[in-house]
Amino acid sequence: MPQMVQNSADHLPFMKMHGLGNDFVVVDERGITPRVDSTIAKAIGDRHRGVGFDQLAVLSNTDDADVQLTFYNADGSTAGACGNATRCIANHLLEQTSTRAMTLQTERGLLSAMSDVAGVTSVNMLHPLLDWAYVPLAENVDTLALPIDGGPTATGMGNPHCTFFVDDVEAVALETFGARMEHHPLFPERTNVQVAQIIGPDHIRMRVWERGVGITLSSGSSSCATAVAAARRGLTGCSVQIDLDGGTLHIDWRDDGVWMTGPTAHVFDGVWHL
Repeated sequence: MPQMVQNSADHLPFMKMHGLGNDFVVVDERGITPRVDSTIAKAIGDRHRGVGFDQLAVLSNTDDADVQLTFYNADGSTAGACGNATRCIANHLLEQTSTRAMTLQTERGLLSAMSDVAGVTSVNMLHPLLDWAYVPLAENVDTLALPIDGGPTATGMGNPHCTFFVDDVEAVALETFGARMEHHPLFPERTNVQVAQIIGPDHIRMRVWERGVGITLSSGSSSCATAVAAARRGLTGCSVQIDLDGGTLHIDWRDDGVWMTGPTAHVFDGVWHL
């Protein structure tokens, strides 16, 4: 198992990871003085002058779980949840400790992660937030069909989501559509935007625009939100396969929460010079 470079005063070790092309920088601050803030996160996130990432995750100590996770978007803003990063980090730590289960504390809450005999890791992203005030939305409207052209569904997964069901996801100009919808006034904290197409029984094709980032190859929390939205609208059951630009995730909305399963990758280790 690769080990990160030892920390020192003038450099910051990190891991580069991805889940289906949704890429992350991971910084382990357990046992050291916290050093990552929005400014540093934005600098590292620059794909031309930094390392580049969709999200940055900081690991820290907590008495309430095996590890605490804090997430930043590429623009330096914070993210309350990041499903793919959580799964990647859980997989790495479970392999490192030769265990099969662990808990991770996030702004969303206490998440459980489990690894099967093949080393594939699943994370419980907890129950979806379906009330308008907890998504959150700016006013009391029906989250199942928002008063927006296309009647999208709003879902909170620790971060806000807006899911449009369309006939053909490839026909949507996501680079302009997503940018516009991210800042819709109905979402006071901005929103992640998904366009989803039902392509078979319990089978969804989805593309995603992440707030503070842009188009990404995949998104774990977006996949959870889309699966919940499809089930609520009667388009699928509660266990679905979601095909993203970067690959496939399996989402299972159970009595104890929304479980997400998919591949992970540890790409390389590096050092950011402060």
